[in-house]
Amino acid sequence: MPFSGKATYTAGATLPEIAEDVSDLVGINSPHETPLLDALGDPARAARSTVHEWLEDTLLPSATTIGNNTFTDGETDTTFIVADGTLFRVGDQVRAVDSSEVMLVTAVAANNLTVVRGYGGTTAQELAANLGLQILGNAALEGADAATARFTARTRMSNYTQIFSATVEVSGSELAVRQLGVADELDYQKQQRTRELLRDLESSVINGRAPTANQQGSSTVRRTMRGIIGSIATNRFKPGVDSFPAGGTLTETQLNEGLRRVWKASSGNIDLIVVGGAEKRAINQFVAASRQFTPQSDSYRDMVSTYESDFGVCRIVLCRSVPTGMVLLLDSSRVDVMPLSGRSFHYKPLAVTGDKEAGQVLGEYTLEFRNESAHGLIQL
Repeated sequence: MPFSGKATYTAGATLPEIAEDVSDLVGINSPHETPLLDALGDPARAARSTVHEWLEDTLLPSATTIGNNTFTDGETDTTFIVADGTLFRVGDQVRAVDSSEVMLVTAVAANNLTVVRGYGGTTAQELAANLGLQILGNAALEGADAATARFTARTRMSNYTQIFSATVEVSGSELAVRQLGVADELDYQKQQRTRELLRDLESSVINGRAPTANQQGSSTVRRTMRGIIGSIATNRFKPGVDSFPAGGTLTETQLNEGLRRVWKASSGNIDLIVVGGAEKRAINQFVAASRQFTPQSDSYRDMVSTYESDFGVCRIVLCRSVPTGMVLLLDSSRVDVMPLSGRSFHYKPLAVTGDKEAGQVLGEYTLEFRNESAHGLIQL
């Protein structure tokens, strides 16, 4: 027997007496993850001033280059110019890059070295301008007076705090009515604005630039922090430049060479490789040739989350804020994202000026990026 009672389809187009079936849930579709901040974790301390400073030091260099000499005979000449003669002392054993010949320094005059060629039975080899020269060590004379003291000067480095702020404003009526999926509209707006500011903080940590003048800011100049990309100066690698492997798409050869050069030039221990989507896909392809499956395999795995090389074990961090074509090689022990003391993200109510609740979600942060030469950047 057919149903004869009133049905929903007979109630009219607007269904005035039928309650709406709306799930009590709000779905957020915008990206709001902060993978780099999560990987770095909370800092051990807070900044104490809008100009945040820290000290850095280095050991005395043990390498330089041979200057632009006009060699009479690069295989027998005993005197030649170096780029920095202050690094050398009488008694140093030195060796040119990619050479098996050891030389003994017998005199230093400004940037001019006098050496014994083929020292210790080694075979003299050709020397040329701009060739790297490494100091192996110094042999002091027994009973000799102490040599002149040598030392390096500590360097004071700095960055600036940046204020991140968003305004929240909700009317009295909006607070009073029952909301779908939201228990308290003001709290919901606070959470949304905080997510946005955290996203902006991560992007600024990676891409931010300090102004060229009046970095501390003023009533007309906004104070901005210097980010990671702007901080790396020493180890910036471009394919085809300075013998860095060529190629427009990231290769394992390029990644290994970048890690090797950072390791060779510093005491840095690279443990984070931070990339965008295109470079992450390129890293995944490193294992494509050796990928194997059996008839029992019920999943296809195409992801590299950790890269282990001779120069360290690195976690791969996929981050939307990294520009396409850039690969960040970071030593996370030398990177801190810290708030100004008492200024981590918080909600600050504003004065009531009408039938509404208003306030600011704000925080003030800076980046402490220590020993920039312990990090690297591959720019494809």
